[in-house]
Amino acid sequence: MRKPRATAATSGPDGLASAGDVAAIVAGTHGDPFAVLGVHEAGKGFVARCFVPNAEFVTAYTLTGKEVGELTRSDDAGFFEGKLSIRKRQPLRYHAKNAGGDWWLTDPYSFGPVLGPLDDYYMAEGSHLRLFDKLGAHIIEHEGATGVHFAVWAPNARRVSVVGAFNDWDGRRHTMRGRKDTGIWELFIPDLGSGRPYKFEIIGPDGVRLPLKADPFAFESELRPATASVTAPPMAHQWGDEAHRSFWQKADPRREAISIYEVHAGSWQRRDDGTFLTWDELAARLIPYAVDTGFTHIEFLPISEHPYDPSWGYQTTGLYAPTARFGDPEGFARFVDGAHRAGVGVILDWVPAHFPVDEHGLVKFDGTALYEHEDPRQGFHPDWNTAIYNFGRREVVSFLVNNALFWAEKYHVDGLRVDAVASMLYLDYSRKAGEWIPNEKGGRENLEAVAFLQKMNKELYGHHPGVMTIAEESTSWPKVSQPVHEGGLGFGFKWNMGFMHDTLEYFSKEPIYRKHHHNDITFGLVYAFSENFVLPLSHDEVVHGKGSLLHKMAGDDWQKFATLRAYYAFMWGYPGKKLLFMGQEFAQRREWSEERALDWDLLDHAPHRGVWQAVRDLNYLYRSRPALHARDCEPEGFSWLIVDDRDNSVFAWLRSAPDGNPIAIISNFTPVPRENYRVPLPEAGEWREIMNTDAADYGGSGMGNVGMVVASEEGGGISAAMLLPPLSTIMLEFVPDEGR
Repeated sequence: MRKPRATAATSGPDGLASAGDVAAIVAGTHGDPFAVLGVHEAGKGFVARCFVPNAEFVTAYTLTGKEVGELTRSDDAGFFEGKLSIRKRQPLRYHAKNAGGDWWLTDPYSFGPVLGPLDDYYMAEGSHLRLFDKLGAHIIEHEGATGVHFAVWAPNARRVSVVGAFNDWDGRRHTMRGRKDTGIWELFIPDLGSGRPYKFEIIGPDGVRLPLKADPFAFESELRPATASVTAPPMAHQWGDEAHRSFWQKADPRREAISIYEVHAGSWQRRDDGTFLTWDELAARLIPYAVDTGFTHIEFLPISEHPYDPSWGYQTTGLYAPTARFGDPEGFARFVDGAHRAGVGVILDWVPAHFPVDEHGLVKFDGTALYEHEDPRQGFHPDWNTAIYNFGRREVVSFLVNNALFWAEKYHVDGLRVDAVASMLYLDYSRKAGEWIPNEKGGRENLEAVAFLQKMNKELYGHHPGVMTIAEESTSWPKVSQPVHEGGLGFGFKWNMGFMHDTLEYFSKEPIYRKHHHNDITFGLVYAFSENFVLPLSHDEVVHGKGSLLHKMAGDDWQKFATLRAYYAFMWGYPGKKLLFMGQEFAQRREWSEERALDWDLLDHAPHRGVWQAVRDLNYLYRSRPALHARDCEPEGFSWLIVDDRDNSVFAWLRSAPDGNPIAIISNFTPVPRENYRVPLPEAGEWREIMNTDAADYGGSGMGNVGMVVASEEGGGISAAMLLPPLSTIMLEFVPDEGR
């Protein structure tokens, strides 16, 4: 049952508003405009009151067009009221006139509320899992009219109004209805459609008017530098991705091949004039490229709305809106659908760790620290000069959990990679003594953030099987990728930052010194199965003076290319899912900048084309050979063959899985060929060379084993003598007798 409309307690027996009410409406200070404006009982009849600035005459009509009363102007600013010839309360339209002309408007204050008591209950409880259907701006049919329903959470505000060009940005015109139990303000504005910029004008608890605020639940935004939210039509895209979604809903992603192409949508490619591609243009170029190169997923750096290009999207002000940089929201839906139809998943970087302090955003949203903590020791992030969400507030947790659900439901995304999880888990992250507040147990763990992450993962996995979450977590926090019911955070995967750091450190060393850093390679296998890992070579490693991956490799140009190819094959043979940042698949020479496109002309040069071909072939092998992916997260799929040959900087191990032939990976990380090098193998017989990064097709020297080695009993064990090319990784697949 909906709440009854309030009536003006200060009206006279004739139904006319008091002078105080009129003055407050005109001034925009009235605490409950629905008690004054709209249709109200007066004796045995009804009166209408409206505020129409600049009007000289107003006539009331029903929605069916019947004239029901002339209203009288009782204030020069545009307050009108008068008796109506109607028998029941109903919405009204007004015909307004002045010396310049006439216009029609439908009275928002003659409509009842849209939200109901169940919404109030679940919102207050923090358990509402469809907030994105209730808050924000929605085009709906309501009480016989079409318009936009606005709803926003601002519990400490004295007044909240919807403003836009449709009301001359005048906060007195569309003041919202406050729902005291929840702190939600709502208003249905009839006759308003899609594509209309709007903001919220909020008067804080101290009576001060705040800078205009964008809608936290906006589904579309203006293109920067403009910052208004935009009314968006309901999603009309007709999805055709049932096969893709059905596959992943039934799959165990730990046992599937997952090779992720990390992309910054604004700088992967650009038009000839340097402007951004639209989502449709990206779909036409990026999806076929990802398919051709063999990646299973595209992971975008954050594509939710953000004001500042150099933030790469990590300073988001519109978590529910795909950025306007690449077109409208439907364009992004088409991209995801197109990727799915081509068999490619889409993962989004998601940023619940912090939010920027741009005045149109969430900071001090209703004049108080609403989304953040008041105390800067909890609510301000020193690394990024940003605010930190208050994870102890159920409404904030609900806002974020609903956002994760929103992307999975409305846009069919396949996963969320959660940024900067470590900064959320530790109260003293990047803080000195005295700059942080311990938890209730006296510790440094952010127990509220832990509970939030667990809730987010439980709800997302519970409601959207087939969607994965991936944590960027750089510490040894236990059980990041274990289920919540087992005490874990509930993520599907965790980035293996140790792998990235140790291997890049190793390959930066001149080959002659690598024997002294042998443990940089072997140590990772001590913990390789403690979590479900993704091996990332991400954007963070190729910016801010760090150089490209190619230039991180030691040696001359030939050695750099050879080492990079060997590194990639080493990584694709190593247990864990794969992630490679754009441009590194063809050995981008310059470090990445968001200001320009990648250097695609490099693919015209043989060494770069060779690296791309090697990555393409590695993706094919990884996806087609169960041994290379089906036990990425389980120790029984890995065993060392050679772990201690530090003098030659040689490593060898075996990957295996049910229903697949075992594969041996052998790496020689010196520029010296190793002839007749004996490698122990588990099976006697033929082992086919399915990858050799020194192949001439890749730009190597062309050394190898003529496609095959033979393992035999020797010295009490099975082994094969082979040639290990310089700075190379080779893969050998066992060929059973029936396969010969």
